[in-house]
Amino acid sequence: MSMNSFGHLFRVTTWGESHGPALGATVDGCPPNVPVDAAMLQQWLDKRKPGQNKFTTQRQEPDAVEILSGVFEGKTTGTPVQLMIRNTDQRSKDYGEIAQSFRPGHADYTYFTKYGNRDYRGGGRSSARETAARVAAGGLARAALGDGIEIKGYMVQMGDRKIDRSRFDWGEIKRNPFWVPDAKAAEDWAGYLDGLRKDHNSVGAVIEVVASGVPAGLGAPVYAKLDTDIAAAMMSINAVKAVEIGAGMSAAMLTGVENADEMRMGPDGVEFSSNHAGGILGGISTGQDIVCRFAVKPTSSILTPRKTVTKDGREIDLITKGRHDPCVGIRAVPVGEAMMACVILDHLLLHRGQIGTNQGKIDV
Repeated sequence: MSMNSFGHLFRVTTWGESHGPALGATVDGCPPNVPVDAAMLQQWLDKRKPGQNKFTTQRQEPDAVEILSGVFEGKTTGTPVQLMIRNTDQRSKDYGEIAQSFRPGHADYTYFTKYGNRDYRGGGRSSARETAARVAAGGLARAALGDGIEIKGYMVQMGDRKIDRSRFDWGEIKRNPFWVPDAKAAEDWAGYLDGLRKDHNSVGAVIEVVASGVPAGLGAPVYAKLDTDIAAAMMSINAVKAVEIGAGMSAAMLTGVENADEMRMGPDGVEFSSNHAGGILGGISTGQDIVCRFAVKPTSSILTPRKTVTKDGREIDLITKGRHDPCVGIRAVPVGEAMMACVILDHLLLHRGQIGTNQGKIDV
């Protein structure tokens, strides 16, 4: 099994390679009669597409999504939705020199060890270009979720530089190239990243994704925990090396008194004094905001020589040429949003399937 699918009831299978003619996703399990068209999906792909500014790869791809099946007269039919994105700006010649070498930090060595071959043109199937298909599927998930649930992603850290949460401004996220809710941090990061880019270097980042309006009760206490599936979804994104929910790793520094999200009754039901749990307790949503963060490593493709080996065992110094992101975390923001949308919709469908509306005998 190649393991190219994720999700339980809302199931997404992605296909295609970085330098093939196209890539895409087959989405099965989308509810019928969801209003959707290509333009609705395109708005999310436009956030992820390359070449939008000097801080991202200069590969020029329109990332225009095509709906090939599963939609009729502007609504989903309940059958598999086939989404396709054509590749139009491949420069495979940029990768000719690495055909016989393993790029440090990439999947070249492990892919070749596992399969006995590899598509060296941009990494083939292991390329982050695959995430365009996820964003298209995430757009479909958002259409099915409707307006009650809102999902927002943004960068909170680049390298060792963090945002100042006292300056947090939701409106600022769309006003800078880093999707960062802190105008001063965005200004600082621009100079910092420009310097790294000119020095043929790269840097990592931390992205936070928040889902608001998620009802209490989604998830299950053991093998289908909501946070388990969110963590797996985020960890599957290229270059992600760590995921945390709520307080995450910082919870280890808290006492029980500090960590407890105390409860009181409010006018609309239970209210929490804090959200260290990130909106999930025992694998089940609390009704608070779902808060997830993931760390993205620095882009491994840099023009600074790095030591490596060839397929025949020779030791060499390698420069990875081509068009690459100095901080891949920038374009990971819409990918994280898409994965959150897919997981939330999947768990809403699972909840509906097990619990229904009356938590008892099924009425037909």
